[in-house]
Amino acid sequence: MERLDQQMRFAGEVDRLKGVLRQTMLAGPGRRENSAEHSWHVALMAVTLAEYAPPGTDIGRVTVMLLLHDLVEIDAGDLFVYAGEAEQARQQTAERAAANRIFALLPADQAASFRGLWDEFEERRTPEARFARGLDRLQPMLANFAAGGGTWHEHGITADQVLAKVALIEDGSPALGRYARDLVRRAVRDGLLAPAPGPAGRG
Repeated sequence: MERLDQQMRFAGEVDRLKGVLRQTMLAGPGRRENSAEHSWHVALMAVTLAEYAPPGTDIGRVTVMLLLHDLVEIDAGDLFVYAGEAEQARQQTAERAAANRIFALLPADQAASFRGLWDEFEERRTPEARFARGLDRLQPMLANFAAGGGTWHEHGITADQVLAKVALIEDGSPALGRYARDLVRRAVRDGLLAPAPGPAGRG
């Protein structure tokens, strides 16, 4: 029963992800999305959009990566994607420490497998990881568009800042990258996202 006890302890611990709030606003309920909702949504996107992955991509592997990728936020919390470099570096350190703790709750073989998938996602070293990371970047864009600007408005984000993140989507799927660029164009057209500042800068 020791193995099952370890697995149950992990299952109970990861339930805490439901209490981690993200920056992203939900269009209908008018509240912030939690990290468990995000993980479910982006995993379902992987299954739905599998045809846009690189040929030969193992979508089952992508889906598991996406279900695991944000478990570290139980300890580290969510960081806004447009946070500064110093904050990003602190977050990476906190997330690695969280991965060490959370995956170690599992039996050794599962701990190694899950941690390996988490590292693969972070390092983007395979087509599966790049497709998963692209979906992870696309999902908040869809949410902001649906929420009438969402955190783009709240934080004064401009089109050039969003487009800088689209490269990660394009790296995982050129087709989804094109969709994301068109989404930015439509968001600017509809007043949901501020256009890129002119040559004079944001001043």
